[in-house]
Amino acid sequence: MENTAALTLLELFRMGGITMWPLAFFSVATVSIGIERAIYLCRRDLRVGDMGEAASRMLAGGDYDGAERYLSALAGKRPGARALLALVARAGPGRAFPERRAERAAEAEAAACVGSIESGLGLLAALGAIAPLTGFLGTVTGMIGAFRAIAEADEASAQVVAGGIYEALVTTAFGLIIAIAAMSFHAVLSGAADRFAAGIEKACSDLIAEIAEAQA
Repeated sequence: MENTAALTLLELFRMGGITMWPLAFFSVATVSIGIERAIYLCRRDLRVGDMGEAASRMLAGGDYDGAERYLSALAGKRPGARALLALVARAGPGRAFPERRAERAAEAEAAACVGSIESGLGLLAALGAIAPLTGFLGTVTGMIGAFRAIAEADEASAQVVAGGIYEALVTTAFGLIIAIAAMSFHAVLSGAADRFAAGIEKACSDLIAEIAEAQA
């Protein structure tokens, strides 16, 4: 069964003509980026709410050092901890809290984290747009071949145009499959980045309010 499937895939590749080569490259790129990004997300905890609540409780009790140690310990595995740490590290009892500077530092850290999550999104979007266009190009070249075969044949028949139609349908199907996969990965990554950004924004706002109230 495996050999038959491999031969069938090879035959489909041959039927698709020359445009199957860039489509093959696009498919490998899409799968590679999708797997790499999936591994990246699985290895990192993007939750922010629980860290913000824990740090807020510590700050409310005046334990600034404890909150800083807590966030520092999590900074390696949880990207959101770095943004919260940028706020807490600039606060302390008897020390003026530079709210604007602390907020900008937290925003910079959060932007860096979001950028890491969104890495590869632009390429996935490009693949999602280019792959179907390449498939449609194969459709056009296939139909050109089919009409050329009709023009050169003494008697038109289904067999004469079959090769061109095969090329047209195969490349279109492959292009659309690649585009669907690329845009699906893009949607998942975009959703994760948006949720993280919303969570870090809320947590930072709550911490700023907590610090400002404690030092008022």
